[in-house]
Parts: sequence; structure tokens; C-alpha cells
Amino acid sequence: MQKAEFDKFAAAYLDTCARNIRASGETPDFFARYKVADVRAELDRAASGLERLNILDFGSGVGASLPSFRALFPNAKMVCADVSRQSLDIARSRFPGAAEYVELHSNRLPFDDESFDVVFTACVFHHIDHAEHPVLVSELRRVLKRNGLCFIFEHNPWNPLTVRAVNTCPYDENARLVGGPRMRQLVRAAGFVSARLVYRIFFPHFLALLRPLERLITKLPLGAQYYVVGKKA
Repeated sequence: MQKAEFDKFAAAYLDTCARNIRASGETPDFFARYKVADVRAELDRAASGLERLNILDFGSGVGASLPSFRALFPNAKMVCADVSRQSLDIARSRFPGAAEYVELHSNRLPFDDESFDVVFTACVFHHIDHAEHPVLVSELRRVLKRNGLCFIFEHNPWNPLTVRAVNTCPYDENARLVGGPRMRQLVRAAGFVSARLVYRIFFPHFLALLRPLERLITKLPLGAQYYVVGKKA
């Protein structure tokens, strides 16, 4: 998907997303919140300092993740970056002062080397030409500080319900899903010292009581989504 397509869907993005995931029994807020909660949990396990972090939300869209970041990382400096000016304008109007909003114009990110403690991207790469993935992952590593963490969340193409949701979503019409092992390979090839693959969201809302069991099956490649977390040396 190109800039013009993102702009076209920006105003209706949240409503379209809510309709598209209705079968899961969850809302877009649920899917945004669990991702940021996973980032917080990973940083807690790594005993990383949580004060005054610089966090980049790459492909931030209309700011769906911002409320969760503000709640779980209240002292962080947030930068939301996207190719869609209209999406950024919507995010700015929804959450004034919550972040710096940066429009992207090329695969070269407009940030200095080692600018961020955490880089986060949620379901963005399946919209990007796969040939561009290596360059962009390398860029995410470039702008990350030493010992910083990069989180890439994506839809799992091995989950049939996920595939159905993507195939019926208007703004995913040109999307190509990326498998977890391939994403982990890209992160490793970019020079991260570690790259761990974690599958997430195995149970729909009506089975939510079983979700505590997910921590035991994160290697099972059937979750609706996954993330790869890479650490920069």
C-alpha cells in the first residue's frame, strides 16, 4: 500500500478495523493494548530502565497505540512516524501533545543514528513491498540505541482466521503477509544480536479465560499474530 492508499482509508480506519475483526469478539483497542503491554513486559524482563525512554512508533497510522504507550510509559518521549499525512493529522487531533508526529518520505528514516531506546511497529510490514524489507529493518536498527529493543508485530499467515480477516479488509487489498520465521531472519540479517519469535492471541474473546495459558505455547505457530523482538548490540 502506498501513501495515497493510506490517506484514502485514514478517516474510516478505526471503524473499518472494528468491523473486520468483529469475529474475534475484540475491539481495535484490545489489539493495540496487548502489543504495548508485551513491550512493557519484555522491558521489565530485560531490567531496562523505563524512565525517559525515547520510543519510535514506525507506521503509527492514526495513533491507535498512543493511549497504551501513554498509560504504560508515562514518561516516555513518543515519536509517531508514518507516510500518510492525513493519518498523522488525525492522530494529532485525537492526541494533541502526546507525541511528535513525523511524516516519512522515503526508506531513509529522518532520524539520527541511535536516537531511540525502543522501536515499535505494529502490522506495518505486510503493507510494504517485500523487496524493501531488508532496507527498512536495517534502518530501524540504525536509529536504535545500543542495547535497545526493536519490536515488529505482524499478522500470522498460518492462522486461517487471520488470513480471512486480511483478505476481506479493504485497506489490506494489496497486502502480502510475512511469516514469523522470515521476519526473524530479516531481523538477524540486519545485524541484531538476538531475534526472538513469539506467537500471540490464540483464543477469541469467548475463550478469554484460557489466555493465561498462552505464555506456555508462544512457540506454536498458530496464534493470530506474532512479534519478533531484536536487540541491538
